[in-house]
Amino acid sequence: MYEDSILSGGTGLENQNWTAEAVKRYGLRRMQQSRSTPAEKDTLGGTVERVTYHNEETGFTVLRVKADGRSGLSTVVGHIPHIVPGEFIRARGEWVVNRDHGPQFAAADLKVSPPDSIEGIEKFLGSGLIKGIGPVYAAKLVKTFGKDIFDIIDKESARLEEVDGIGRVRRLLIKEGWNEARSIRSIMTFLLSNGAGTARAFRIYKTYGEQAIAKVRDDPYCLARDIRGIGFKTADMIAAKLGIEKTSDVRARAGVEHVLQECTLAGHCACPPELLVEKATAILEIDETIIGRAIEHGLLEGRLTRDEDTAGQPLLYLTPLYMREVELAGMLKTMAHRPSPCPAIDLAKAIPWVEEKIGLTLADRQKEALGTALRSGLMVITGGPGVGKTTLVNAIIRVLKAKQLSVVLCAPTGRAAKRLNETTGEPAATIHRMLEVDPATGNFKRGPRSPLTGDVFIVDEASMLDLPLAHSLVRSIPGHASLIFVGDVDQLPSVGPGSVLRDMIQADVCPVCRLDTIFRQAARRLIVTAAHAINRDEIPEGGTDAAEDDFFFIHEDDPARIPERIVQMVRHSIPEKTGLHPLRDIQVLSPMQRGEIGTRHINTVMQDALNPGAPGVERYGVRFCVGDKVMQIENDYDKDVFNGDIGMIASLDTDGEECAVRFGNRTVTYSFHELDELMPSYAVTIHKSQGSEYPCVVIPVHTQHYVMLQRNLIYTAITRGRKLVILVGTQKAFSIAVGRNDTHTRFTALQQRLKS
Repeated sequence: MYEDSILSGGTGLENQNWTAEAVKRYGLRRMQQSRSTPAEKDTLGGTVERVTYHNEETGFTVLRVKADGRSGLSTVVGHIPHIVPGEFIRARGEWVVNRDHGPQFAAADLKVSPPDSIEGIEKFLGSGLIKGIGPVYAAKLVKTFGKDIFDIIDKESARLEEVDGIGRVRRLLIKEGWNEARSIRSIMTFLLSNGAGTARAFRIYKTYGEQAIAKVRDDPYCLARDIRGIGFKTADMIAAKLGIEKTSDVRARAGVEHVLQECTLAGHCACPPELLVEKATAILEIDETIIGRAIEHGLLEGRLTRDEDTAGQPLLYLTPLYMREVELAGMLKTMAHRPSPCPAIDLAKAIPWVEEKIGLTLADRQKEALGTALRSGLMVITGGPGVGKTTLVNAIIRVLKAKQLSVVLCAPTGRAAKRLNETTGEPAATIHRMLEVDPATGNFKRGPRSPLTGDVFIVDEASMLDLPLAHSLVRSIPGHASLIFVGDVDQLPSVGPGSVLRDMIQADVCPVCRLDTIFRQAARRLIVTAAHAINRDEIPEGGTDAAEDDFFFIHEDDPARIPERIVQMVRHSIPEKTGLHPLRDIQVLSPMQRGEIGTRHINTVMQDALNPGAPGVERYGVRFCVGDKVMQIENDYDKDVFNGDIGMIASLDTDGEECAVRFGNRTVTYSFHELDELMPSYAVTIHKSQGSEYPCVVIPVHTQHYVMLQRNLIYTAITRGRKLVILVGTQKAFSIAVGRNDTHTRFTALQQRLKS
């Protein structure tokens, strides 16, 4: 097991934040050495005798090396795209002691050069690195040409045919393999010498191949745009190494686009010019005139677009997002003006028929909404918990299917789609799966030229729809079909850019059914009444020990004790009282990642309590153990897993550096370098819980998270609980959250476009 196999960014262990606890867990320690400064590194040179392990995807390698000045063989671990026995390495790093394998040299930088001894040359040529040469031909070549063999292959390859058994075909194959290996070496040397770091250099090489040098030299900022895990700061550092001036126009242009991209991560579709200049100036530390010139160039080149919002405030967009916003508005307006594909229905007869089918009596507003849904091309259904959204959707589906119409159900996340399937009894899919992602490009296969099949599309949890996903969905719906959005507009807006559901409702572009009457059965649930009280700016009362109570507030002033109390409840109190499973049924939701009651700390505490002693590995500052509950935090189209999917680590293969995660009935394999796509999910942020529902949620609420205490945040958290909700913290923090409704307006002009 090689615990230090992923060295973040190609840096040494001292940059990997090895805490005392991590070192203790891993049995990994630095060897005692006398050195002038902590940052100083050792060097090691020697000949590779054996490649114990090499991962083609990550470049991680474990070598046995005959090191200069040392007896026996030494173990060296690091990253390199190609390495074979016989090559000479020069490594920079430090000696560590691995609990299972003893002393190892952890290389932050690992460079190779061809061997210079006859023995080394023969091993090198016979390693299989160069096509057409195996051990037999390696021996023949060395015997014929000796140490000159490399020059012969490079400059006089025709002479290879002097060797018995090598003809023109094999000679050309050898020459091709030699050129390929040399190309890889030169690319890696270029990247490493310009500050890429070994791990990042390998990612760059895997992305661009033989074009890597040309691409990076031409525009190093392409790295931030094209390669996951390389941000603007890294690209900027490499650009500086390549001699790009701090005040250069190419840097300013990349910086402007970086700031706009950062705005989309905060939920905005655009940015006011003054704010964009301010942010870019602060990040790039250059004069505003250079930023202004970069903006004008972006507008001229079509990479940026200027427009205005509803108040006439100028906005700057990344052009692709601007085009999506304009197109989405046009498509929604078109849908709003076309009729439903449903034939005319006698509602007076349909209502009692469907009430009998679903076994429930519809309220007046539900009846009115049913009629609207059956005749509209576009519609929104919104409301809080317990107001009958599910009942209404079931009624709509029954009537449409009775009229032989094809109804398609979907939701933004896997958990939301699963719940939609459970509540309707009808098939439901995530929007991503329905639109069929092309793994090669990351684009959706479905669109105007390859539309979806169906007559009526119902989208649940529509408050989670960001603008790009809404655009991709709407453009894929066939021209005759109708579309119904269902969601709670009082919840948190989408994580991605835009506020599509809110903008549609406020623009009054289509019929909107607002359900606000709590049904009698739901009214007996404290979770439901608490959620509606919060929306009325009222502080709800917590329950007592009555068996039917499902909403509780546990007072705890000391934030340091909150994680302890949460662990006690999750491990013992809640399971013993309710029978709920600590891992499957109980979810901790926190407003933030950082702090004593943030998800990072709570996850560590809960992992130690709920999954002690499990075998694991540490990657990217996080420990992953067999049996851990984990969440996918980005869309991975190759694996068919998406942001928000929750699974369980089934196994870890430390020799093969692979992790198997079970998502429902399917198992997905991750290489260790892909573990940054996962995060422990004993506790997740409230934002990450959108679209999900859990039997029980436990929510820490404290003024330590003051900046995040908002009404829609606490409302969203409470409405994630199906059977039981427990808040732990201070009444003051809870009151602050309920009283603050100053939700930041997102920079977008969708509402204006829908109205125009």
